[in-house]
Amino acid sequence: MGDRDPLRRSDTEPGETNPNRARDHLANERTFLAWVRTGVALVVFGFAIGRFAIAVHEFMPAGGKPEPAEGLTVWFGTVSIVAGVALSVAGLVRYRKTREQIDAGTFEPAGYVIDLVGILTAVFGALLAIYLVYSIMRF
Repeated sequence: MGDRDPLRRSDTEPGETNPNRARDHLANERTFLAWVRTGVALVVFGFAIGRFAIAVHEFMPAGGKPEPAEGLTVWFGTVSIVAGVALSVAGLVRYRKTREQIDAGTFEPAGYVIDLVGILTAVFGALLAIYLVYSIMRF
């Protein structure tokens, strides 16, 4: 029971491999592309946040002191860009690992990586929400 191949369908004979191997690889590629798409979105989002701070600074009157929130906006943008790059790299690592597991017939679902991405996304979203409320309350 412990040496059961997780990719072998229950209705196949011992020694037969998964007839849907190509479909599994294509699904793995689609999942990788979703990781990359999300990473690119975070990079663009971070750039937009950082650029917004620069635009606000350009509209300030001459000699005006920059608001402390502008620096925070740049940091949020930078964190978002770094997170997008990290997410793309994590997606690539996961893709390659899954590809090897599919070929070897030892596929294991993602574990802590999914949890980590979900938790970090929630924390980043909460920090952005707090920052937004803080920015609105200042005016």
